[in-house]
Amino acid sequence: MLKMAAVEGDIDLKYLDEAGFCLWSPVSYSYSQIGKQKVMEQSRKRYGSRISILGLWQEGESFEYGLAQGGFNSKSYIKVMDWIAQKAASLFQETGKLTVVVQDNSPIHKSMEVRASWSRWSEQGLLLFFLPAYCSDLNPIETQWHQLKAHEIAGQMFDNEYDLAMTVIQGMENRSERGNYHLERFIFNSA
Repeated sequence: MLKMAAVEGDIDLKYLDEAGFCLWSPVSYSYSQIGKQKVMEQSRKRYGSRISILGLWQEGESFEYGLAQGGFNSKSYIKVMDWIAQKAASLFQETGKLTVVVQDNSPIHKSMEVRASWSRWSEQGLLLFFLPAYCSDLNPIETQWHQLKAHEIAGQMFDNEYDLAMTVIQGMENRSERGNYHLERFIFNSA
């Protein structure tokens, strides 16, 4: 029903999820010459903070995302969602169209701190829809994460989190250009 409303132009439908990237990413496949041992260059640092991405995918239209070192928590999730709510308010004011975000039941999506923002977001024209538990296959953003990891990041090793983050950003830009959709990154205020 939501998808049909989006196709008919009644709502803006976005799919939200988080993914993570480590300094050493898995190798999809590799090869070596017969009789030769496979050798892969390795960085000195194997473990470090992961880079997390929180994204909102509007199929074929746009991808909005934020990056964080480590993982997202309620505060950082609220900052990204406040940004999305501001855009939803503008859309609602201009067109009367609601923005619906489909997401899983992650604890950060339903924390007390986050729940306190739900009515404010609703007033801005941003509504939340929660997927049933263990139904990640119903969220099309999962395919986007798979493609990003398999085609832009796979098999690479990074010496530091900065280089990893820059590769994720470049991968998002590459996918946006190939997919011909709008890409926008939320940048957290460092203050």
